Amino acid sequence: MRHLLTVFVAISVMNHATAEVKTETVEYSDGDVTLEGFVAYDPQKIDLLAPGVLVVHQWMGLTDYEKSRCKQLAQLGYVAFALDIYGKGVRPSGPGEAGKLAGQYKRDRDLYRRRLNLGLDQLRSQQSVNQEKLAAIGYCFGGTGVIELARSGARVDGVVSFHGGLDSPQPSDGKNIKAKLLICHGADDPFVSAGDIEAFKEEVNAADVDWQMNIYSNAVHSFTQPSAGTDNSRGAAYNRKADERSWKAMQVFFNELFGTEVLESRL
Repeated sequence: MRHLLTVFVAISVMNHATAEVKTETVEYSDGDVTLEGFVAYDPQKIDLLAPGVLVVHQWMGLTDYEKSRCKQLAQLGYVAFALDIYGKGVRPSGPGEAGKLAGQYKRDRDLYRRRLNLGLDQLRSQQSVNQEKLAAIGYCFGGTGVIELARSGARVDGVVSFHGGLDSPQPSDGKNIKAKLLICHGADDPFVSAGDIEAFKEEVNAADVDWQMNIYSNAVHSFTQPSAGTDNSRGAAYNRKADERSWKAMQVFFNELFGTEVLESRL
């Protein structure tokens, strides 16, 4: 009986915690292009100014995956906004189309940075966000994106790149970086070359950027995404340990930036 009561209380607490998180779809624009983002927050903290976290999607666009990360961040006490790089309703049908679409932005870094900063503006405009405490996280294409956001000179305290690209197309842009950087990288990621890593290190070191890199063994690209499967031979696969460790590393990083507690996500 006592065991059943304990289980009931635990489930009730979890359900109550999840119920506290509110979400909204947010339309905004880049000229005549309509963009559609997603915000998650805990209304219990609506009278307080909470740190804001921008979430940048992977190459398939804004999906339920990024929305779930926003909800996790909301449960940790942040206001999270997932931006939309591609535009409302523009979602690749598969990897081939995703590669072409993401490639357009990687080739046009000015456009990419503009869309990233528009998303940051939307995060900053949320009523419960402390505009002096901002960070950004991104996955794959979005992991590249948060580094580009920093290179644009955006005023964010820190960015976290999860299995993002680390090429350095314009090394002089490192001097624009004001944020601290946390890079979470799979040791066996075939899509990020040793040359890219060295170029990235040279760029940020030359600019005296505060950066750190966590490298996870047996992890390839997309190691935080369950939808990638578990076959490392494909070059992109989920790795539970790397996912959990990198999420905890992000929390420690945010604690350093904002003085917030390191808490376990309850999703």
